[in-house]
Amino acid sequence: MEGHQSSTHFFWVLLLPLLLLPPGPAWHAAAQRCPQMCICDNARRHVTCRHQNLTEVPDTMPELTQRLDLQGNVLRVLPPAAFQALPHLTHLDLRHCQVEQVAEGAFRGLGRLLLLNLASNRLSALPQEALDGLGSLRRLQLEGNLLEELRPGTFGALGALATLDLAHNALVYLPAMAFQGLLRTRWLRLSHNALSVLAPEALGGLPALRRLSLHHNELQALPGPALSQARRLARLELGHNPLTYAGEEDGLALPELRELLLEHGALQALGARAFARCPRLHTLDLRGNQLAALPPLQGAGRLRRLRLRGNPLWCGCPARPLLEWLARARVRVDGACGGPRRLRGEALDTLRPSDLRCAGPGREEEAAEELAAARARARAPTRAPTGEEGAAGPCPRSCVCASEARHSGCEGRGLRAVPVGFPDSTQLLDLRRNRFPVVPRAAFPGLGHLVSLHLQHCGIAELEAGALAGLGRLIYLYLSDNQLSRLSAAALEGAPHLGYLYLENNRFLQVPGAALQALPSLFSLHLQGNAVASLGPGDLAGARALRWLYLSGNRISHVAPGALGPAQELEKLHLDGNQLREVPTGALEGLLALQELRLSGNLLRALQDGAFRPVAGSLQHLFLNSSGLEQVGTGRVGTQGHTLLAFCLHTFAVPQCQALGVGTLRCSTLPRPTGAQVSPGAFSDLGPGLQSLHLQNNRLSALPALPALTRLELIDLSGNPFHCDCQLLPLHRWLTGLNLQVGATCAAPPSAHGQRVKAATAAFEACPGAAARKVKRMPAPRPRARTPFRGRQRVSDKVTFVLIAPPAIVSSFKKELDNMAAALQSHLTQRHLTPSTEEEGPGLSPPPP
Repeated sequence: MEGHQSSTHFFWVLLLPLLLLPPGPAWHAAAQRCPQMCICDNARRHVTCRHQNLTEVPDTMPELTQRLDLQGNVLRVLPPAAFQALPHLTHLDLRHCQVEQVAEGAFRGLGRLLLLNLASNRLSALPQEALDGLGSLRRLQLEGNLLEELRPGTFGALGALATLDLAHNALVYLPAMAFQGLLRTRWLRLSHNALSVLAPEALGGLPALRRLSLHHNELQALPGPALSQARRLARLELGHNPLTYAGEEDGLALPELRELLLEHGALQALGARAFARCPRLHTLDLRGNQLAALPPLQGAGRLRRLRLRGNPLWCGCPARPLLEWLARARVRVDGACGGPRRLRGEALDTLRPSDLRCAGPGREEEAAEELAAARARARAPTRAPTGEEGAAGPCPRSCVCASEARHSGCEGRGLRAVPVGFPDSTQLLDLRRNRFPVVPRAAFPGLGHLVSLHLQHCGIAELEAGALAGLGRLIYLYLSDNQLSRLSAAALEGAPHLGYLYLENNRFLQVPGAALQALPSLFSLHLQGNAVASLGPGDLAGARALRWLYLSGNRISHVAPGALGPAQELEKLHLDGNQLREVPTGALEGLLALQELRLSGNLLRALQDGAFRPVAGSLQHLFLNSSGLEQVGTGRVGTQGHTLLAFCLHTFAVPQCQALGVGTLRCSTLPRPTGAQVSPGAFSDLGPGLQSLHLQNNRLSALPALPALTRLELIDLSGNPFHCDCQLLPLHRWLTGLNLQVGATCAAPPSAHGQRVKAATAAFEACPGAAARKVKRMPAPRPRARTPFRGRQRVSDKVTFVLIAPPAIVSSFKKELDNMAAALQSHLTQRHLTPSTEEEGPGLSPPPP
């Protein structure tokens, strides 16, 4: 017991001097490194310096700090290496710090930072190297700034970033590869900006993107090509944009999209195939639009939720297909009828197709008037804010100027001259639907920040020289639906950075090539719906940066070789709805970047061998629908039921004939002198790069297999009268191996009429070689009795080659006959068979039985 007491006493003797000693140097330094105006939580390694009017980052913080909160200070400028003394930081909060500039390398040394919050500051630009050194950053918040543009490469060092928030800025457009380097980003917020156009590759550097927020912008058309770059997108938010229409032509192709939000826009119509290339779409939100009617949606086979509340839906007879489709596809729907009167307010999900009355005798006019009234109510514009409601500042009378959004507008005010006096900060100016035939010199003074100018439907016949003077930042110029027939370079000289020029539905007789000389940055030229008759050398001499050229709906009958040569970077060429008689193969030479070619709606005479050879290496989308194309390779019996020329192979040496693979009797016709012919080699140069091929609504009765197209995502063969006979067997086999819906159906023979070519197996069972894949070895057939017929017969190992036609027809096809005879001679010689020929005339004789 005593020993125990002495040991305890000894312990206190040793400990007491230690407690009486002053604090050591490490402890003293840690206490002093916390700035006086901050709170340091050393246990959690947090430092908070909120609302202290700091003008620079304190340099006396604990080195091991992991979380730093500097909200509500007055930093203004972040200099290079501003945080180099804090290498362990993982979270940095700089909200509401009035930051106007981030120097290059401001965050170097923060290799462990996971979250950077720069929201609610005054940033108008980010240098390319401003974010260097943040290789571990997972979340970057830049919402609530004044960013006007994004430079490609700005985010290149953020390879680990998962979320990027750019909402509530002043972005007007997105350039190509704006987000290059963001390989792991899954959510991109771009809402509450002023975006009106997205470059086609704006989202090209986001391979992992799953959610994209673009609501509350100025998108007037669905930017399908740009959105389709984000192939893994699952949720797309496009609400509160002035979109009026969405259709298949917008090109939206998102194979993994599940949720699409288009609520509270201006949609007045929706194409039935608008989302046909979004096969996994589950939820579609169309609330608060102006839809009076909606077609059954095609291609969206997994759609289960459709939101339609707030639309003036007309529940008349035309809505029956919609209700039938909703029931058949088991789609849950909300929304109510806007008319007719007896059904107004009725919920859609309580109606049956039989509840919708179709107009009877004497009621057609009444129903039409009610439907027209419903559509008129849907199109009625909402009330524009008055000057008191808008922000204070200069603004012309009858116009609305929103300084916060940097938008000004005088749409549909009956103006007879271009108004002046808009705020200097205006970036988007909307003058649509007024009436001023001439845009005078220096018409837009003081608008040096203007990015987008809307002059549609103004009756403009002339832009005077210098009309755009001072618009050095202008990128988008809308002159559609006016009366322009010419455009001079002098009129456009004040806008050297113009990238998008819209001239649709004017009176141009030729491409205004001279004017393009003043636009070295022109990216997209829209000339649809004019009266351009041809495209010649020099028409695009000044358009060396041009990527998109839209010439749909003109009168173009000839595109000269070399006419497109200056635009070597061209990616998209629309020539649909013109008067072309052949593919302008010569004009396509040198277009090594062309990805999309539209030739639909032309009366093409032929598709020759190698028609697309110059662009075969780059072409991804080819449109040849509604072009009058009739057949591929050999011809067929004419529509009048008679054969112009027949080549009949008839043999009495059955085994040798079977070795040729032609059977006992095989007849085909030469191409008719009239009609659009498709050469078998027309598509032979197109390889695995092609993603979509549109051949619908032609007159094709046959088509070869196209096995080289290994990356096809869409091939449309609907609306063609295919003959499901042995000539179509290769196509049948190829389509069977495709996991795509192609829409090809049989028109003949009668036994297969209406069947899908892919599924019409019975129609091809009797064809030579049809069972080759099922049976490895076939026994040799027994010789059959000879088939009697009029004329000379050969019983040896010879094939009788009979030409049955009048002399006039034979002479008109002499070249084709010579070529086919030579080919047949070579083919038979290789198999030790001797051909013989006969010619009958002058009348058409029936072929041998």
